[in-house]
Amino acid sequence: MNVEQQVATHYTRGMLEQKILGALRSAGKNVEQLSSRDLELLDNLHVGGREAIEGLAGFMELSPGMRLLDVGCGIGGPARYFAERGCQVTGLDLTDEFVRVASGLTRLLKLDGTVEFRQGSALDMPFSPATFDGAYMIHVGMNIQDKVGIFREVARVLKRGGRFAIFDLMLKGNGAIEFPMPWAVNAETSFVSTVQDYRQALERTGFRIDHERERRQFALEFMEKMRERASAGSPPVLGVHILMGEQAPLMLKNVNQAMAAGALEPVELVAIAG
Repeated sequence: MNVEQQVATHYTRGMLEQKILGALRSAGKNVEQLSSRDLELLDNLHVGGREAIEGLAGFMELSPGMRLLDVGCGIGGPARYFAERGCQVTGLDLTDEFVRVASGLTRLLKLDGTVEFRQGSALDMPFSPATFDGAYMIHVGMNIQDKVGIFREVARVLKRGGRFAIFDLMLKGNGAIEFPMPWAVNAETSFVSTVQDYRQALERTGFRIDHERERRQFALEFMEKMRERASAGSPPVLGVHILMGEQAPLMLKNVNQAMAAGALEPVELVAIAG
């Protein structure tokens, strides 16, 4: 089994859409009349939640009708967020089950006219050159060793001057990270890199970096709010545990400890295609 197959297997849960719909019904939601807010706890599988997406979006120079590529779209939360703001979004993901679930949830939210999802590798995208006005990837690079390869593909499918926004967890200092993490159960499929590695890979592939922001303190405060909510009542029926499985609490604990210790930092980067 190659690395991409291992990554897809890591994220595959089996009957995921049925589990999500069951959890929604248990939470008293009418699955025929859903809103994006109903899926908020599930749609933002990244540190900072919806607020992190809103922060990143502020640097993307969005405009109605622009075509966006979501690299590593997961179950489609960010894609639906941008679609609700007038963009046409195409999501690409390695995990077939994620693509099927993303499509199903997007139909329920009646956004399937503005969002589509494709299964495929970010290192060999099934799109023609200069297809998209902009692109983004959120907590995806930690699973991809070949940063130059993925950035080269993004550059190929972006129009000249298009913005490529990244929000990833990156290595800082010499601190070790403990597994399991949300993106990998061991180091074999974990390719966390430094912000310097990202900068160099972007510049090698013709991008010019326009924005960089470290979001460690913001992320730590977000994780603290999550813990306070969890301790104040019973765990939410609909949450990240549905996507991450039984090890979700340990994974989140390991991420938080690595950020608190300064071994990991969430970083925003926005680069412009040359």
